[in-house]
Amino acid sequence: MVWSCVFMALFYCVYKRQRLRDRIKLRNIPLLLLTGTLMTFNWGLYIWAINHHYILESSLGYYINPLLNVLLGTVFLRERLTKWQTVAILLAAAGVIYFTVDYGRFPIISISLATSFAIYGLLKKKMNLDATAALTVETIWMMPAAAIYIGWLCAHGQSALCNFNPFIYTLLLGAGAVTAIPLLLFGKSAERIPLSTLGFLQYVSPTGQFLLGIAVYHETFTSAHLVCFAFIWLGLAVYTIDLIIRLRQNKNL
Repeated sequence: MVWSCVFMALFYCVYKRQRLRDRIKLRNIPLLLLTGTLMTFNWGLYIWAINHHYILESSLGYYINPLLNVLLGTVFLRERLTKWQTVAILLAAAGVIYFTVDYGRFPIISISLATSFAIYGLLKKKMNLDATAALTVETIWMMPAAAIYIGWLCAHGQSALCNFNPFIYTLLLGAGAVTAIPLLLFGKSAERIPLSTLGFLQYVSPTGQFLLGIAVYHETFTSAHLVCFAFIWLGLAVYTIDLIIRLRQNKNL
C-alpha cells in the first residue's frame, strides 16, 4: 500500500505533470475518500486472507465479484443485457453457486471481498474522474493507515522492513507497482466500457489464482473446481462470442 502510493505519486508527476487539485474538484473528495477506504478494506482483507491460508476462499470472492458488478450495472446504471449475455451470466452464476455450496459453509471472506470491490467499481464508474488522479488520491488516503501498521510491526519485530534486506526491499517496491498498475487500468476501463462487461472480464483474475494455487502452491484440484471452471469458462465463451457478433453487426451498419 505504501509503495503503491509512492509509485502513483511519481507516475502522476511524470505522466500528467499537473497539480492534483487541477484535476480533482473539491466536491469529489468525499467520494474518493470512500473509494479509498473500500480499497483499503478490500486490499487489507485480501492480504490477511492470503497470509492466513484462505487462498481458496479469497479466490472464490473474486469469482462472486463479477456477478455483483453485473447486478449493480443493471440496477444502478440501467445497463441492459442481451439474451445471450444473460445466459452467460447464469452459467457463471451456476458455477459459483455450486462451488459455494460444495465449500460447506458461508464464505464471509469471499462475500466481503466481492461486495467491497463491486461497490468500489460502481462508485468509480459513477464518478467518471481521471483514473490516474483518482487512484493517486486514494493511495495517498490509505497510506497513513498502512504506514502506522508497518510501524507497529517493526516495533514488534514482525516486519520484513526490519531485516534490511535489499532483495526484499526491491520486491516490496515492485509489489507497489504490480498492484497499482492493475488498479489504474481498472479505473480507466471503468470510464470506457459497461460495468457488466468489465465485471465479466474479471473472471481472469481468480482463474489465475486457481492456476497458481495448483501449479505453484500444489493445492488440491477437486471436482468442485472442475465444475466451477467448466460453467464459468462456458459462460465466458458465450459472452465473448455474443460481444464479437454485436461488434461486427455495428460495423456493418
